[in-house]
Amino acid sequence: MVLAGIDLGGTNIKAALVDGNLKLIAKSSIPTNAGRDARQIIADMAGQVISLADKAGLSRADISGVGIGIPGVAKDGNVIALHNLHWHNVALLRIFKEFLDVPVFIDNDGTVAAVYEYHLGVLAGCNVGVLLTLGTGIGGGIIIDGKPFSGAHGLGSELGHMTLIKDGLQCTCGNKGCFEVYASATALVRYGRQIVIERPESLLHHAAGGDYRSVTAKMVMDSAKDGDIIALRVIDDYSDCLATGIASIMNSLDPEVIALGGGVSAAGDFLLNKVIAAMDGKGVFAGQKYADIRIAKSGNDAGLIGAAMLAK
Repeated sequence: MVLAGIDLGGTNIKAALVDGNLKLIAKSSIPTNAGRDARQIIADMAGQVISLADKAGLSRADISGVGIGIPGVAKDGNVIALHNLHWHNVALLRIFKEFLDVPVFIDNDGTVAAVYEYHLGVLAGCNVGVLLTLGTGIGGGIIIDGKPFSGAHGLGSELGHMTLIKDGLQCTCGNKGCFEVYASATALVRYGRQIVIERPESLLHHAAGGDYRSVTAKMVMDSAKDGDIIALRVIDDYSDCLATGIASIMNSLDPEVIALGGGVSAAGDFLLNKVIAAMDGKGVFAGQKYADIRIAKSGNDAGLIGAAMLAK
């Protein structure tokens, strides 16, 4: 049995093939090139799976199913809303099968990653566990009593769209001040670009070659790790925003563990220690036990393997 998992992001489309034991056979990543027609992006998604199969010496008939994690809301194979790509009521399942006619299963990317973490990662054994994926936006996955929780209308895990700041910066969802506007990888890039433009003495400015357009979240994080005082201030502010959102999740759901995944989580203990320090004083009850904050075990592969789990 060979299964495919696709993690559709606002920046990249990641795809993987796994065997029946969910062991990776091959994976790839290509730019999403957001802003294109949905059909073009879906064609690229299917094309990635076909290309991976070809490179692995497999035929299309060898692929038993495809699972797709999306940063939005899906129901019955249709994408109801996917704000980062400006998709609304897109027939993802039907269009995908025009290019690759195999069983296809679709769910929110944060949810499928949380399913992975519950079975194979740091949410294992939790009665209540939460995963935050820190990428182009902020995805969320909630596991309660071993099952993913999505609420009455499929919106229960849209944690990135909690309001962090009243009348704050514009979010792609149409609201202002959302959590992900201040604590996603996109937010780090925005902060970093400002440094490159305004602070030519910074290490980040030199790392970017003076070109603000080349800034990545990793570049900001690495500059802070290397001792750039200006970048460190940005990471401290970023961590405080992330901790503020985490505090709201703790006060709402009281989970045992909150896992940090997605691209930004690759900073590992450097990020984790900053966030834990920023949590100080944010608990409602002094001395009360709150959730452990951990780095997701699987890093960027959680969405891929979690998506493949849908197909299994």
